[in-house]
Amino acid sequence: MSGIHEFIGNEIKSNDVVLFMKGTPQFPQCGFSGQVVQILDYIGVDHKSVNVLADSEIRQGIKEYSNWPTIPQLYVKGEFVGGCDIVREMFQAGELQQHLQENGIAVRAAS
Repeated sequence: MSGIHEFIGNEIKSNDVVLFMKGTPQFPQCGFSGQVVQILDYIGVDHKSVNVLADSEIRQGIKEYSNWPTIPQLYVKGEFVGGCDIVREMFQAGELQQHLQENGIAVRAAS
C-alpha cells in the first residue's frame, strides 16, 4: 500500500489544489464530486483532479491517507480541507475563498 500513499502524497505536494473525485471534472460520476468541481470552477480555481474510480487502490488509499471515509476530498497546499459538505459550507461562508487566498491561490472575485 505504501506505493499508493507515496503516489497520493506526491500528487498533493506537487499541486496547489487537488481534488480526489469520482469521475472527471467533465464527467463527474457522483453528485458530491460534481458539486465540488462546480464550486472550484465558480471561484475560478485551477485544480488537479484524480479519478478514484480509475484505480481501486487509489480509491481505498485516499481514505486511509486522510483518515476520511468519503470521496470527494479536497486538498489545498498539501492540507486536507474536507469533503463535499465541508467545502460547500466553507464556500457559502466565504471561508473557502479566504483559505485559498491565504495560501497564495488566486480566486475569482464574486460578481
